[in-house]
Amino acid sequence: MTSSLIVLAFDNMDEAEQVHEALVKGKKEGMLTIEDAAVVVKDTEGKVHVKNQVSRSTWATTGVGGALGLLIGGIIFPIGGLVLGLAGGALVGRLMDMGVDGKFVKDVGEQIKPGTSAIFVLLKGDNPAAEVAILRQYKGHVLQTTLDSDAEQAIRDALGDDSPAN
Repeated sequence: MTSSLIVLAFDNMDEAEQVHEALVKGKKEGMLTIEDAAVVVKDTEGKVHVKNQVSRSTWATTGVGGALGLLIGGIIFPIGGLVLGLAGGALVGRLMDMGVDGKFVKDVGEQIKPGTSAIFVLLKGDNPAAEVAILRQYKGHVLQTTLDSDAEQAIRDALGDDSPAN
């Protein structure tokens, strides 16, 4: 099953979080699978705030790293082994690069205008109809996707985005 990245921008500071909540609801209803997500808000003073939703892969690798660290260091340094294992697990999760790239999130955060927001969503599978149904109630702009051109255009239409596709 393939993963698709969708990056959307909104003209106010609250809408990206609202979209995130709607997507999470869609996930709970079984309509789509979210691998990772990040909401970026640029306040009116120009300060960027990132709310990163930790991906399943990072949690899984952190847990595995913690278990291995506890097992290996359990006799000598029980607490230290767990802490090192958790840190190592988080590093392994980053190295596996299965989530939204943090540098990319920061770069987009710097590029959006003050008083606006953006959402980064990494979806597993291919269900553009569900994505379109969820996004139809919002007004935004597609900054980037890895969707095919038809699916991207459907998202643009749902958001009322009349800017040309990249």
